[in-house]
Amino acid sequence: MDILRQKGITDENVLAAMNELPRHFFMDSALDNIAYEDRAFPIAEGQTISQPYTVAYQTQLLKVKQGDKILEIGTGSIYQATVLAVLGAKVFTIERQKKLYEKTKEYIFKTKYPQLKFFYGDGFEGLPTYAPFDKVIITAAAPFIPPKLVAQMKTGACMIIPVDEGDVQRMMRLTKNDNGTMEEEIFEKFSFVPMLKGRTAP
Repeated sequence: MDILRQKGITDENVLAAMNELPRHFFMDSALDNIAYEDRAFPIAEGQTISQPYTVAYQTQLLKVKQGDKILEIGTGSIYQATVLAVLGAKVFTIERQKKLYEKTKEYIFKTKYPQLKFFYGDGFEGLPTYAPFDKVIITAAAPFIPPKLVAQMKTGACMIIPVDEGDVQRMMRLTKNDNGTMEEEIFEKFSFVPMLKGRTAP
């Protein structure tokens, strides 16, 4: 966790949550000896598990509170979603890759974190049945701010989203005002795999 502190992560709850989670459980066993390096690694279906700094950065911006109802777009390795669950959030996470979604059925921490709910679907559509949400976090590069996700946010809710096509994205925090408009804050630049519409075939 020292490297995360050195890079500017100051939220002690986030640091403690990430320290509690064994990252190698979320990766191929062949990578066990390098699982704790601060970099992204490939998982399946051309996706990645984000580097710890990126996970910590997004989580810190989200300002998670106990009992928050959070929509996550891009389940991937389940690492980010589990960090949110450790912090006490109720997490509704969507994965568009069928093979990655199928792996969630065998998730080893399922009984420990029953507040983690997994869905197979299109992240651009969100989960209107379960809306509204206190927070939204997107773990892929969005070409634009998805309007359906904005509609599923409570007043006062925030969304953490890397926006822009290409190799580099701007990390943004959007806060929903009383009149439905969005207040935008722009932070550092990151590089994510692209957020794609639809879902892969079964």
